[in-house]
Amino acid sequence: MKISECRAIVTGGASGLGAACIRKLVAGGGRAAALDLDAARGEKLAAESGGSVIFIKTDVTSEEDVLGALGKTVEAFGSINTVINCAGVGEPGKVLSKKGPLPLSTFERMIRINLIGTFNVLRLAVAQMVNNTPNEEGENGVIINTASVAAFDGQIGQPAYSASKAGIVGMTLPIARECAAYGIRVMTIAPGIFDTPLLASLPEAAREALGKMVPFPSRLGRPEEFADLALHILENSMLNGEVIRLDGAIRMAPK
Repeated sequence: MKISECRAIVTGGASGLGAACIRKLVAGGGRAAALDLDAARGEKLAAESGGSVIFIKTDVTSEEDVLGALGKTVEAFGSINTVINCAGVGEPGKVLSKKGPLPLSTFERMIRINLIGTFNVLRLAVAQMVNNTPNEEGENGVIINTASVAAFDGQIGQPAYSASKAGIVGMTLPIARECAAYGIRVMTIAPGIFDTPLLASLPEAAREALGKMVPFPSRLGRPEEFADLALHILENSMLNGEVIRLDGAIRMAPK
């Protein structure tokens, strides 16, 4: 898919990985809707885009919100052929801590936002994409989901987060196999430790220590590097049904 032809919805699009993807898409001539709950950041991103980005306040776990966002995006851009799912949360919690067992509500919240939210967006987007006119490759759309290296080597305190991201990994191939019949590719990126707003609140010493855990390059990943990979996936039609680790060869220690 040509970047200039992308009409995208990007969840978690107001900041971090999602915002980086939107900026790269717009730089390549594409257009995007930023779906997020952070209205201040989302509206600021849209305002700086020169009309190529719209912001839609969206709860990805809500069918009503997502359907509304899809409708507004089609109204603004004429169609949707790209989905980049970056919305997610990370909240550490051991199975058994000094406070007792991990609250079931904590586990359920992580699964609902990270996994169910991702599936909710893609299922509704697929129903929209099948109405597109295929490009010369017979392609109606591309979906890129965001997992994490925690899906493969989660640390102590990450049972909920790892489970939610492993679910995204696990559904990638079966959804790609089904969507092949619809001319839609489905891919997943599993980033390592990236410099996102989630880490911005940490002391600089802690951020440096995290970066040194990465074999090479020994630093935090940059959101722009995630966006570069996402755009390559969009342009490379042979990438389908796969999970790509983007992690500097890191393998997380137990804790």
